[in-house]
Amino acid sequence: MMILSIQKIEALAKSTSDAAFASDHFGRIAVWNKTAEQYFGLSANEALGRPCHAIIQGSDECGTVCSNNCSTLQAMRGRRTVGNFDVRVHTPNGSNWCNVSVLIANRDKSAHQLALHIVRPIDVRKRLEMMFQAFVRNELSLDPSNIATLAQSSRSAVLDANLSLRERDVLKLLAKGVPTKAIAAQFQISPSTVNNHVQHALRKLNAHNRLDAIRRAEASGLI
Repeated sequence: MMILSIQKIEALAKSTSDAAFASDHFGRIAVWNKTAEQYFGLSANEALGRPCHAIIQGSDECGTVCSNNCSTLQAMRGRRTVGNFDVRVHTPNGSNWCNVSVLIANRDKSAHQLALHIVRPIDVRKRLEMMFQAFVRNELSLDPSNIATLAQSSRSAVLDANLSLRERDVLKLLAKGVPTKAIAAQFQISPSTVNNHVQHALRKLNAHNRLDAIRRAEASGLI
């Protein structure tokens, strides 16, 4: 984990021509560069201190990904790194696809952290990719698991959700329609323990229900 002062993080944000912002360990905006002002239509004074998810309003093919428990905040709390990911963000011109790179650093020598986000627009590329996947799925009738392999230029925002092996196994069986009691019998655990694994997966994937969690895990290649 890098240790940087708030001034150095601000300097990093100012040094890039891309939209860049940093959020703290509560998910509040702490740094907002000039390009972010232009791209998101908010001045630094309007953005600073506000929840990141309320401004970015990020989503992907499976729904909302930005929240007060997003994968970036989970990674910060778990002292883990975050890979880049594709996300659809809210701008004055509507929703646009971007690729976001995240650098997590400690603020000075304290335990508090900042996540620097570098935002690069990829709207045209992403829409072409989605059109290609739809064509492959509808016209060529390929197995859905093979479609992502043919167009794997994107990366899901929940790929860093850090699901445990057991949580992945439970979701795999749920995706096949296996009931909770049968899953419990297979792993020699109680149904309530199965439900606990499901609830942990829901929280990590920022999902609202089991079907949502399965869709997100499948779309990101976690199961």
